This record gives sequence, structure tokens and C-alpha cells, in this order.
Amino acid sequence: MTEDAHPPQLDLEAQRLGARLACTLDNITDAFLMLDREWRLTFINREAERLLQCKREEVIGMNIWERFPEAVGGPYYKAYHQAVATNQSVLFEEYYQPLDLWTEVRAYPSDDGLALYFLDISQRKAQEAEFHRLAYYDRLTGLPNRQLLVERIGQALQRYQRSHHCGAVLFIDLDNFKAVNDARGHDKGDILLRMVGERMTALLRASDTVARFGGDEFVILLDNMGDSGETAAQHARDVAAKVLRAFDAAFDIAGVQHYSSPSIGVTIIDSTSGSVDEVLKRADLAMYQSKAAGRNTSTWFEAGMEQRVAARAALEADLRQALNEGQFELHYQPQCDLRQRMTGAEALLRWRHPVRGMVAPVEFISLTEETGIIIPLGAWVLRTACAQLARWAAEPRTADLRMAVNVSAQQFHQPDFVEKVLAVLADTGVRADRLKLELTESLLLKDVETTIARMELLREAGVGFALDDFGTGYSSLSYLHRLPLEQLKIDRSFVWDAEKGRHGRAIVHTIAGLGKALRMEVMAEGVETEAQLELVAEGGCQLFQGYLYSRPLAPAALADFIARVNLA
Repeated sequence: MTEDAHPPQLDLEAQRLGARLACTLDNITDAFLMLDREWRLTFINREAERLLQCKREEVIGMNIWERFPEAVGGPYYKAYHQAVATNQSVLFEEYYQPLDLWTEVRAYPSDDGLALYFLDISQRKAQEAEFHRLAYYDRLTGLPNRQLLVERIGQALQRYQRSHHCGAVLFIDLDNFKAVNDARGHDKGDILLRMVGERMTALLRASDTVARFGGDEFVILLDNMGDSGETAAQHARDVAAKVLRAFDAAFDIAGVQHYSSPSIGVTIIDSTSGSVDEVLKRADLAMYQSKAAGRNTSTWFEAGMEQRVAARAALEADLRQALNEGQFELHYQPQCDLRQRMTGAEALLRWRHPVRGMVAPVEFISLTEETGIIIPLGAWVLRTACAQLARWAAEPRTADLRMAVNVSAQQFHQPDFVEKVLAVLADTGVRADRLKLELTESLLLKDVETTIARMELLREAGVGFALDDFGTGYSSLSYLHRLPLEQLKIDRSFVWDAEKGRHGRAIVHTIAGLGKALRMEVMAEGVETEAQLELVAEGGCQLFQGYLYSRPLAPAALADFIARVNLA
């Protein structure tokens, strides 16, 4: 035996230690690999076999880069070479796509090669991704949510400070979305929101963002549109036009075709745009101008919009206060036959503002409809008008007068509208056949079958119906003959046009003839001169109202008027 030879017992002990170490490494929870200086696999434990989807007897002795060629040049390759080159350990996380595997890797270099520990962190990464999705993406549509949108707009504004590039923000609100939820249920409304998100996403570049801002509001961020404001503006106009066109086709919601439209506000963003809140406020203001312009359109933000929107908000606040404080009044415009005998009156809403005085209906009616104030306000009008009708009924001379009350589309389409009308009649004790509800053509076009059913229920109780402003909307004989109407009202514009010798005369005569054919009364509105009265009488109208007979009157003045005139 030479001097440097190991005693047999030492070799045996080393073998035992090596076997024990190999057994330990084979059973640890981490995947473990050993590589020599030639990048050959010299050891692989069971967890590594599982994660790398290979058997040790097949890979021991193989060059790791030949076994996993997709990793060459990538993060694993660079990190391992760095560890060997610097003789320092490395720790990193990386995803290996061929195995769909997220790993946390620790690599320890030595004279013999490289020892690698892998930990499978796929579950943790999936949880992190889910947390990120919940934090930054809308659960219903899968689109970026408000928080992610705000971050992306903020990042864009920071970039524009350095590069002087431009972008744009489009604020989009769905018109009359509440009607979908009310008529068909929130689940159908959710389907519509998802479909809207899909359509808008299909219009955009990969660098753009469409986010659900909340409710039925969406925001589009058009990023990186160059440094020309004119070019950016044109691109924003093009996208706004595409969004509008995307709503032309119906949405198939559970087998029912539904049409929707958007109101869009647009603002350009650049290095001068200020904060994210200011950007969104400008786009939002422009969107509200689209609403005010009739919906289904796009509007650019302009200086002065803040003042107009502030004035609108103040008017809305005043309206709510007016309803609570009893500032509204009803005036009544008498109606008569051709012999100028009074047949009844139309109830007309007036607002006596404590500072502004009498406010014309044209200044506030549309806002009451947009804000929903029309629902409680309309209920007040109906009850107040019926109370006046009850006072007439208490006097033999006025007991046969009728009251016409305008009904808004929002009122009529409330699920309990019929019950509320019948309750008011019962509470005031008036005869149902003395009440006449005036409806508009646009109201009748929505859900015709339900509309007819509700009208029939009230008609059976005795309530009459008139079609107001006939000919100014979307008249359709296909439904007109099916409606339980008793009266058509010719809009004042036709009466005035007829006196000027234009087409109004023919229209007045046509409507009167149609009313006769359908066995309906025909009333002309806005008759102010004897010549106009002669014209409508010649056309076949039986009734009229207008300044020739009487202006709208406050209750006290109405009582004086009735005392002086003949009644039908």
C-alpha cells in the first residue's frame, strides 16, 4: 500500500456519506440539479424529474443546453453563465414557456460546476396574476378598470412631458341604458355591457386602452399619436366615428335584437393637459354636451363647457328644491269647440322660481326627463290636475268639463303607471271619463304591445287618450289604428304654416281627414287668429285651443274665465 492510498474503511465511509447525501438531495422538496464545467447533468433529483418532465437515466451526462435548447440565450442561460463567470451565486424568478413553469432558481458555482435549486412558484404567480386582475380589471367585462385607466393616463401624461407627443381621451356613456335594466333585467344589461366592450376593443390598436369606468360608462385612451395636434385630433375624430358606427348594428341579447347608442366626449391630451382628473373632467363635460345635443353623437371639449355644465347642475339642484318646496304651479289653457264653447282645459306646468321668477317650461322640462325628476313631478301634476277636475265636478255647470294632462314617456313606462293613475282617480273621486291623457308619438313607439295593453286597461276604466303634436314625430299607421285613442292634436307649427300659404294647409286637412276616417276627434293647437280658426274649421277640426280663445290661466283667473264663457 502506498503512503497516499486511502484505507478501505475511509473509502467505504465516503461512499456511505455520498449515498446518504444523494438520498437526502433526492428527497428534498426543491428540484435539484448538478452540472459540471462542461454543462453536463451529473445529478437530478426526483422533484427535478417531475418539474422538468424527464427521467434521470435519460438525461444524466447530457449537455443541459442540448436537452433544453429553447433556453439558450434566454434568462436561464445568461444567469448560469454569470454565476460561473463571477463565481457568485444568483437568485432569480423566471417563466419557462415550453413547460408552462414558473420557477424560483438559486444557482451556486463551485470548482466542480454548478448546483441548481428550483422551486415551483406557478401557484403563487397565478395568485398574484389573479390579485392583479381583480385590482386592475373589471370583473364583468374583463376590460381595464378605472384604477388601471387612471394609471395609464398618468403614465401617458408623463411621457408627453418628455416627448411632446399627443394622445386623446374619449368618454363614452350609453344612452338610456337604465331602460334596458328596467325592461329586461340587470342580467340582460350585463350582457349588453360585455358586448359593447368587445365591439369597442375590436376598433383599437394594441397600444390603446378601452376601460370600463363604471356603470354604463367607458373610456378610451388613444396613446402615442405623434407630436402633431392636428394628426391626433383627426385620429380621435376617426375613432369617435367608428365607435358611433359600431352601434348601428343591433345587439343580440338572449335572442332579442336591441339597439343602443353612445354619447361621446373627446379631449386631446399633451404636455399641457394637467392632471389625470382634469383630463377626465374635460372628456366627461364634453360627453354631457353630447347628451344635451340629443345623444348618439360626439362632442369636443371646448372652453366654457365648465360654466355651462355648472349652470346645468345648479338648475338641477333648483328643480329638486322646487319640487320639495312647492314652487311648481299648474296653469290651464281652455279648450273649446268651433262655436267657442268651452269643453275643458289642458294642464300646463309652470315654475315660479323665488329669484328668477316664472321659468318657461322649455328651459327645464328636458332636464327633468334626463334626471328622472319628471317621475315625482309628473305624479304631482296628475294629482293636482285631478284635484281641479274634482272641484269642477262638484259644480253642476262645470261637471262635464274635461282635463287634459300630458304624460312623459318615463312616467308611462313605469311598471305601476296604471295603478297610480287609478289610485289618483279613486283618491280625488273624479270620473275617469273626465280625464284625458296626452301622449307623444315617441312614447308610443317604445314597446308597442305593452303600451297598447296599458292604454286598454285605463281605457276600460274610462280614461281617454289624445295623441299630442301629431305629425311631428314618427307617425305610423301600422300602430295608430290599433291604439285606443279618441283624439288627434294637430301641432301648432302646421297651423301657423298653413296661414302662410305653405304645405301646412294640406297637412291640417290630411290629419283632420285621417281623424275622421279613424273616428277620432281632431283638435288644433296654437290657433291665434280668426283666419287660422277658419282654416282649421274648413279642414274638419272640431276643437281648438290657442290665444284666440284664451291664454293659459292660473286657477283663480281660470275660475273667472269659466264664469264669463259658454260651456259646451
